[in-house]
Amino acid sequence: GENDAKYQRDGAPKMVQNFLIARRLVEAGARVVSMNYSRWDWHGGDGMNFPRTREEAPLLDRGLTALITDLHERGLDKDVSVVVWGEFGRTPKINNRNSRDHWPAVSFALMFGGGMRTGQVIGSTNRLGEHAHDRPVSFQEVFATLYHNVGIDVRSTTIRDFQGRPQYLVDSGVEPIAEVV
Repeated sequence: GENDAKYQRDGAPKMVQNFLIARRLVEAGARVVSMNYSRWDWHGGDGMNFPRTREEAPLLDRGLTALITDLHERGLDKDVSVVVWGEFGRTPKINNRNSRDHWPAVSFALMFGGGMRTGQVIGSTNRLGEHAHDRPVSFQEVFATLYHNVGIDVRSTTIRDFQGRPQYLVDSGVEPIAEVV
């Protein structure tokens, strides 16, 4: 059991305490910690989009707030990159089931730490949230940024595929997000 008040507020559920486990793994020497919270897929006929968002979003907020505060207080914020994202966005309009469907045209990533310049919004959508408008950012740019944060040069580093051929980590010409590195 861990008695860290940042992670125990209001009888924090297991998901919030998983952020503590992630921090402890980093302190123990783990180079990468991946957490999966796959409880956001609410576009079915149950109309749970709004009730579930009111339930789940505060948990994510509490866990992230505790983790970011903890990393900063322990001096780990320059060494640890935190990224929150999904594989796609959600439709800008509510469907006939009172929910939102998959929407690959627009998504988001929340990034913190790793020596990044934070406290800014990069990119925007049109006024309806349908399409990228200003400074679209690709997933590959996010990956290039994360590789940069751990000292990997995406222009020269390759991994071998199953046939032994070298494959670059991102496509040619993709660079880390200039605004944050």
